[in-house]
Amino acid sequence: MNMEDTPADAAREGGVGADGSQTKQELDLNQFLPYRLNSLADRISQALAKLYEERYQLNIAQWRVLAWLSHCDELTAKKICAYTNMDKARVSRAVQALETRGLISRTPSPHDQRLHDLHLTPAGRTLLAELIPEAQAWEAELVATLTAGEYRDLLNVMRKLERQLERIG
Repeated sequence: MNMEDTPADAAREGGVGADGSQTKQELDLNQFLPYRLNSLADRISQALAKLYEERYQLNIAQWRVLAWLSHCDELTAKKICAYTNMDKARVSRAVQALETRGLISRTPSPHDQRLHDLHLTPAGRTLLAELIPEAQAWEAELVATLTAGEYRDLLNVMRKLERQLERIG
């Protein structure tokens, strides 16, 4: 792929050689956006996980449940599955562990008896009051290498890709 090529041009490379033979299709994962984004997201998630695992004894799934509850006040496990793209079993284990620790409470939903509404407890709010500023400081350190414009552009590009993904299904 040369400098003027777009990702779509690179995807079309390969095919038939000068002698009419089939050329080998190769995929350079270092230039493949899905791989690079996934790898970066995993590395970021694992690095941040050290903070809340060591200091707060929370795993990634538990942290995500707490973070969504801090944002939405009341959710069901089903909604958390949808928001986090975590499977039902993983969310269920996280909810059970957080409830056992007294960080969240579960009450039957008045709208659907098959569901339970999840809420932060006072202990959960206290833990998050300490953890969230630490997570935000960690994020600030991570993005400190970017200018304000680069950070804004990164978020805009991510939103564009998310919208495109929704369009193409």
